[in-house]
Amino acid sequence: MQIDPHSMGLVLEGGGMRGVFTSGVLDAFMKYNLYFDYVVAVSAGACNGMSYISRQPRRARISNIDYLAKYNYIGLRHLVTQGCIFDQKLLYDRYPNELIPFDYDEFFKHSAGFEMVTTNCQTGRSEYLTETHDRQRACDLARASSSLPYVSKITWIDGKPMLDGGIVDSIPVRRAQATGHKVNVVITTRNYGYREQGRDRKQPRFIYRNYPRLRVVLSHRIEAYNEQLQMVEDLERNGEIVVIRPKRPMEVHRIEKDIDKLERLYEEGFQLGEAFCTQG
Repeated sequence: MQIDPHSMGLVLEGGGMRGVFTSGVLDAFMKYNLYFDYVVAVSAGACNGMSYISRQPRRARISNIDYLAKYNYIGLRHLVTQGCIFDQKLLYDRYPNELIPFDYDEFFKHSAGFEMVTTNCQTGRSEYLTETHDRQRACDLARASSSLPYVSKITWIDGKPMLDGGIVDSIPVRRAQATGHKVNVVITTRNYGYREQGRDRKQPRFIYRNYPRLRVVLSHRIEAYNEQLQMVEDLERNGEIVVIRPKRPMEVHRIEKDIDKLERLYEEGFQLGEAFCTQG
């Protein structure tokens, strides 16, 4: 299939630390100057997508792998002190403003075509949000899209309570199609044939007690994700999408701290991204 980044969309799944696979693929895209005009991204995919939109290769890799051991930004102490299992002050303040400066000017040149997915806690529905000039709101969108339920505080965007976009729309292919992109490139963080084996459970009323519609979607999260995985495979079989996914069963967990595992997954993503860019 001929890849046209101006007419095709790019869809980025999340997955917490599994997102290092996506950062590898995107670094390969940037090496070959492959930039899509439209990108829709969720959770970790949104964070990786920001460095892709700002044309900063290896930035996501440095933040996710190189600095993990140095700053130990995953842990219960952050949940206690900041209300999030990730060190949000480091990730959304020190990283972009000090340690790995984010190129906001370059980002805003291209961000009109970049949508980050969040879940509205009041409606229980996905929202697809863009920012083209406000630095703080851009960071807030990435934080909201990545705010995992139970282990992250709710992020308020435009006066609305938001959590991780993957709660409802983990692989936003349908959104890309709805925006007029009939054929899309999809980067997922699970190998072909994977399905969640857990069971959905009704959320007790004391969980997010002010957001009953959020409890409903959380109660069907596994079922919804497995349906999306099946949809991706069906669309791929029909030639409507091209999928870049890990070849091996995933050894990296959503909250992973093993640098060697993360390194292997990043390298797999980079190699597959290179193969994609040089095919034919």
